[in-house]
Amino acid sequence: MNLPFAGTPAPGKSALTSKEQKTKEAPQKKDSAESATSEIQTRPPQFFDYSANLNSDVFGANLFTGAFARQGATQFNPDYLIAVGDQIQARFWGAFEHEVMLTVDPKGNIFLPHIGPVRVLGVRNQDLQRVVESAVAKTFRANVNSYASLAAAQPVRVYVGGFVNRPGLYSGTSMDSLLHYLDQAGGIDPTRGSFLNVQVKRGSEIRSTVNLYDFLLDGTMPLIQLGDGDVIFVAPRQHTVKVGGFAENAKRFEFEGEGLTLSHLIKVAKPGAQTTHVRVVRNTGITRNVEYYPLLNANHISLQNGDEVEFTADKKPGTITVRVEGEHLSVQEYVLPYGARLGDLLDQIEFSSRSDADSLQLYRLSTKERQKQMLQTSLKSLEAAVLTARSGTSEEAHLRTEEANLMLQWVERAKSIEPTGQVVIAKAPNRDELLLENGDILRVAAEDGLVLVSGEVLFPTTVAFDPRLGLEEYIEHTGGYTQNANTSRIIVAHRDGSFDDMTSGFFGFGGRGQIRAGDEILVLPKVDQKWRQFAKEVAQIIFQIALSARMATRF
Repeated sequence: MNLPFAGTPAPGKSALTSKEQKTKEAPQKKDSAESATSEIQTRPPQFFDYSANLNSDVFGANLFTGAFARQGATQFNPDYLIAVGDQIQARFWGAFEHEVMLTVDPKGNIFLPHIGPVRVLGVRNQDLQRVVESAVAKTFRANVNSYASLAAAQPVRVYVGGFVNRPGLYSGTSMDSLLHYLDQAGGIDPTRGSFLNVQVKRGSEIRSTVNLYDFLLDGTMPLIQLGDGDVIFVAPRQHTVKVGGFAENAKRFEFEGEGLTLSHLIKVAKPGAQTTHVRVVRNTGITRNVEYYPLLNANHISLQNGDEVEFTADKKPGTITVRVEGEHLSVQEYVLPYGARLGDLLDQIEFSSRSDADSLQLYRLSTKERQKQMLQTSLKSLEAAVLTARSGTSEEAHLRTEEANLMLQWVERAKSIEPTGQVVIAKAPNRDELLLENGDILRVAAEDGLVLVSGEVLFPTTVAFDPRLGLEEYIEHTGGYTQNANTSRIIVAHRDGSFDDMTSGFFGFGGRGQIRAGDEILVLPKVDQKWRQFAKEVAQIIFQIALSARMATRF
């Protein structure tokens, strides 16, 4: 059988020599080598992404953001011990003048001219001047002065290992802090590393153990002089408790041992002044239990690994504040017991001769919020209907797109409207029994004898009240309707919060009410029927805005 051997070209194809093959493959290998080199290019440690630390819920994770890595040692530590490789600046003047930069040799000495070796290894930075002066005095009895200072600390490389984001070997000086090297390594891994047990090792000996909570809470950081080849080891994370609610430090905290009392947690979590109780959610096997304690029992509450603690304010209201505005002679701020009623407040108000006591206006924050939510819900429903409308042809789709853009612009304007939050109390049979809420505003209107006409009229204005005038006469005083006016939908809003909806054929009120001094006549705009199924929703929203905000929006 004429089968080709391995490496034999197929029939009809010429074979390349080994030299030609290598020449052809050389550019490909070069390109792949260049691409591999570009892929493994690294950046300086201080330019790595620290967003995971900033977004973590672990207490202390935001300590490592690159700030320590970008800044080295800014000043010399007076307790720094002179090490091999440090550079010392020495100056002599007087009978002997000389200036020299000396390096501490492997034996721990510096060699001073005309003096000889002086041992400085292990000498504190603040004692260096005294040691040099003592050595100079042994050779030069008088007329020679000396000055010595540490010019540069020894460059070192420190291993950072354990549960950090980027373990490795990092460069610095022996004066750089522990945080400098941890920051170069990307900081402690928030999900695995311990902030309570950071060890500094030299060989098999643990030189120091650092608790970073001492630095975060008290500003205490031990000064550790690192040497070349030292190891900074971050131990695995121990037990944790998650804190939420009314706390300044709503984070996840680490603790040692099997248990932690709530009183110790309060020292680091710092709950707010309004906190009265604490809710503890703990997982015991497959069961999730919730416990609730008063904060006074903090010394007797024991926490376990994995517990979730939430500080709450469980206070019963004792008093409320109600403000009275408008035309009256009494004070404006009233402090009433919780559960006070409107009649209790009215008994304390002193009305003036111009007060309209029959048209009291009550504004409530909770009502304002509900009115706003109802309006926003209606606008979202309308917006969804506009965006999901179907078209039969391309021309209809183009028309609907233009109409939808106009409609969405109107929806955005309507979203910015703030309801007044007025509560209608005029027609309530038991008005004096109405419960008051904290933050209520009771406004006493003044008898001004005016009628306000606004909305879709030519010249919105205020007209002096005349009992002989009807609705049409008041509108004629403003120049009449605009072309966009819906003459079949006119609202007469009274001061007390009630209103009359005047429909077509009832302009003389038809027994439904009469215009009184202080009323506001709102002429609503006409909704274009080409909006098809949206016309009803738009008209309803316009009517809702007119009632809750006393505003006739132009469509």
